[in-house]
Amino acid sequence: MIINLNQVHSQATNDSIMVKIETKDGNEFIGRIISEDKAHLVLYTNELGQLDIPIGFIKTRTVVNASRMVEGSLWFDNPQSSRYFWSPNGYGLKKGEGYYQNIWVLYNQVSVGVTDYFSIGAGTVPLFLFAGSSTPIWVIPKFSFPIVKDKFNLGIGVIAGVVAGESNAGFGILYGVATVGSRDHNLNLGLGWGYAGGSWSDKPIITLSGMTRIGPKGYLLTENYYINLGSESVGILSFGGRSFVRKVGIDYMLAIPISPNMDGFVAFPVLGITVPFGNYEGSVKY
Repeated sequence: MIINLNQVHSQATNDSIMVKIETKDGNEFIGRIISEDKAHLVLYTNELGQLDIPIGFIKTRTVVNASRMVEGSLWFDNPQSSRYFWSPNGYGLKKGEGYYQNIWVLYNQVSVGVTDYFSIGAGTVPLFLFAGSSTPIWVIPKFSFPIVKDKFNLGIGVIAGVVAGESNAGFGILYGVATVGSRDHNLNLGLGWGYAGGSWSDKPIITLSGMTRIGPKGYLLTENYYINLGSESVGILSFGGRSFVRKVGIDYMLAIPISPNMDGFVAFPVLGITVPFGNYEGSVKY
């Protein structure tokens, strides 16, 4: 790629547009557009001064909200704000956004925003790859309702699935969630009623989850469950984080089951990745 550095350190005007430019060779530049024509885009950056970038070398451009600049670093909108490690919250995918999620290789799920308030996903654990074992398959429609924008959201949805190769093997969860806080810092309470073996549970699963942003590409997360099984109760506590390498999210946590019948402490490590696709960050492709 050829980029001409202009030695004249002219400042961009305050009303010029701030953008992130990603070039075809993988470089990224953040600055304000000074001028643009069919052949070149002139960008002013704080680090490199004025750049003359050929239009043909631009892969994407993303308009940047200046309020997302924190201590000189750009904090993009949370690209995985609609869920914690696994459980959903009251925020939803925006129209055209989507992601693929994988946990420990076997768990696979794809979700897409149909509108700003409705998304749908599908997933599987392909056990048929292992000696023809029966394979669970599910779909996940979800509605999101902003009650107070960026402060309080409600969500309802269902996980509806079957175990391929088994008879009378439907399963699912009907849930509702309430989320207090922004997409970067929030707390979530959820109730879910499970379905399996032809009947619904009479007591809900209770979830309490949260996330907080600690940097441009880092989050702390917790996701916790209380499950009443009638004769006994089981809790699951989880703590961990999410980091982004470019646009790929990496989730890591420890899940700790709690039960009166347990003799000692047990913790299970969980590792997953999330790959976004579609219209994330309002990208404009060339």
